[in-house]
Amino acid sequence: MKKMNFSHIVEEYADSSDDEIEFSRQLLAYSQLLTANGGSICAQQFGGSRPGKLPNINRFSDEGDVRLFKDYFAEVPVYNKKQFRRRFRMSKNLFLRIVKALERNQYFVQRPDATGKMGLSSIQKCTAALRQLAYGSPSDAIDEYVRMGESTARKCLVEFCKTVIHIFGDEYLRSPTNEDLLRLLRTGEERGFPGMLGSLDCTHWQWKNCPTAWAGQYKGKEKKPTIILEVVASYDLWIWHAFFGMPGSNNDINVLERSSIFSDLYNGKTPTINYSINNHTYSSGYYLADGIYPPLATLVQTIPSPIGQKRKHFAEMQESARKDVERVFSVLTGRFAIIKSPARLWNKETLESIMRTCIILHNMIIEDERDDSTAFDYGSLHASILGSTENTDGFSEFLARYEKVHDTTLHYQLQNDLVEHLWQIKGEDNY
Repeated sequence: MKKMNFSHIVEEYADSSDDEIEFSRQLLAYSQLLTANGGSICAQQFGGSRPGKLPNINRFSDEGDVRLFKDYFAEVPVYNKKQFRRRFRMSKNLFLRIVKALERNQYFVQRPDATGKMGLSSIQKCTAALRQLAYGSPSDAIDEYVRMGESTARKCLVEFCKTVIHIFGDEYLRSPTNEDLLRLLRTGEERGFPGMLGSLDCTHWQWKNCPTAWAGQYKGKEKKPTIILEVVASYDLWIWHAFFGMPGSNNDINVLERSSIFSDLYNGKTPTINYSINNHTYSSGYYLADGIYPPLATLVQTIPSPIGQKRKHFAEMQESARKDVERVFSVLTGRFAIIKSPARLWNKETLESIMRTCIILHNMIIEDERDDSTAFDYGSLHASILGSTENTDGFSEFLARYEKVHDTTLHYQLQNDLVEHLWQIKGEDNY
């Protein structure tokens, strides 16, 4: 009996009808490719020219680059600065600064391919990434304007996020410097909260394509898989601390215990902040938080059911000032719709990179649009800052600082002092 292999079967099948001859020839070429590769096509899976592979689409990317330049970057562009700001979420000067910085990465440098044809420009790649971040659109939705394929647009987004974090992360995801602390303390004192450094809260980002094996631990009160973001924000909506990645089944207390918000304080690396409230002296700043957080010496919560005019006034003022972080969540998701819509990506590390990039860009926009015309009078500030110390203390000093932060007596003393302080300010204003 003659041994029949796949090639012989296809040859016999090719003679069956005229309509199937071309298809059978393709199958024959496919079988020959299998034989040449030892029965595997892994080496040719993403290759260039091969039988059965659809031809590349000529998207005329050079024409797309010219049109993009004429629309926004020409001497007399089609769209004005206001339209640029709405579509790119930032000013043109800030966008060009980011593009110039990203060109240090070879991926964003325009280069010719093997045929000598010039590839996508850095402006096209950055525009594609920003449109996905700003509008939350799928990767193939920008093909008709930027002239870029779906896989290329997705890669642009990933590379854009990695490069932005690498270049700008240290500057725009930093802890407050001494100058920053003075400005924060001055603003907090003007609002009736001496020693306040910002507001603390958490939000959830729904993960649509969460792997099934992980879905249980990522489902929380929203009944859908989510990832938690913890943020500390100031009055001008600048994000000073961001911790992202905890599964949605955790609450704010679990996230606080895992985050590094108090790590430098425990290790003695933070500056000492001295201020006085109601004849009591304190040596560390605090954050405003809601009622779910534990009574720590560095957190000031509202009073759930206040009794008396003093406590009612304190609750109103605390809840009003704590709206800073709520406004940050609203502005951040409104500015970058990709983190408002359910995440469609599968890789958690990529989602973390996207979130960090959105926060960095948010802070860059805040800095670019900040009004620096108002100068603070630091001479009238009642708080003082001492330089940070090096981490040379022993374990006993670490435990002492940890116990001080978790001292509930100090927490309620600070809260009561703020109640009296705010009531005194109200009385002076009424007078």
